Amino acid sequence: MRSLASIVLGFEALLLTLVTPVMISVADVRPGVAVPVCIGLAILAIIAAGLLRFQLGYILGSVVQVGAVGLGFVVPVMFVLGLAFAGFWVAAIVLGRRIEEAKRAHEAQSG
Repeated sequence: MRSLASIVLGFEALLLTLVTPVMISVADVRPGVAVPVCIGLAILAIIAAGLLRFQLGYILGSVVQVGAVGLGFVVPVMFVLGLAFAGFWVAAIVLGRRIEEAKRAHEAQSG
């Protein structure tokens, strides 16, 4: 589960970094606002990926998802991208749990 979730957060950090100049040039958001918000969310995504061994990592990752969708109020395409990454996030958690359960079942059956 951790590896799938960390991949989602890694790509999302890249997306959030790339959205910064879009917010400044297209949405006319002041750099003093766009940089801390977008780069802050990107850094939070990286921190969350590093903390996925703990429940806190998943909580922070979920906060990043909410923040990414919320950027849609400034840059409308972020509604689509944010929801896509939120879907990837949920899928990573759900599929990761299923994979871990299947591994445990296989180990119990083999052992």
